[in-house]
Amino acid sequence: MTSENVSARERILATAHDLFYREGIRATGIDRIIKEAGVTKVTFYRHFPAKNDLILAFLQYRHERWISWFRQSLAAQRQQGGSLAAGLSATLEQWFADEHYRGCAFINTTVELAQALPESLALIRAHKEEMTQALAAHLPDTPQGRQLAQRVALLVDGAIVMAQREGNGNAAVALLQEWLALEPLLQAG
Repeated sequence: MTSENVSARERILATAHDLFYREGIRATGIDRIIKEAGVTKVTFYRHFPAKNDLILAFLQYRHERWISWFRQSLAAQRQQGGSLAAGLSATLEQWFADEHYRGCAFINTTVELAQALPESLALIRAHKEEMTQALAAHLPDTPQGRQLAQRVALLVDGAIVMAQREGNGNAAVALLQEWLALEPLLQAG
């Protein structure tokens, strides 16, 4: 798709996505997004009347992209490795190894903006709930299976933070694999 075929709104959102994720929301100014998206201020403000509107759109855009990738990668990895434990480990290992990895945009936004933009918390909670549901889809539909999905989601969040903090996901994946190996339901193919 050429840039002529991409709407101004899509260019603004894609540019904001890359900059917010790479450099942080507060560190990224509107003027820089306008310049890098190749739009005028009038065009920008027609689509996003305030930076907060853009932040909320960024979170929704990021959610759609990331959760789609996560579900697809997890399913593909499970087909190759069999168990949820193996598939999840391989999925996270792939994400952590990406040169553009900067942690979870939703965890980062919580830390950076939860107090200043409380509206973001609903999107952040919804994202984390959908991640948990993606894990639960690979477990028995029982109270035990749903509770296990919640525990695994919490461990995933911890692994995400550790990989970001260490600048390398290997130790985080190794620790996650150790815990996942202790749970028989996660070993089933």
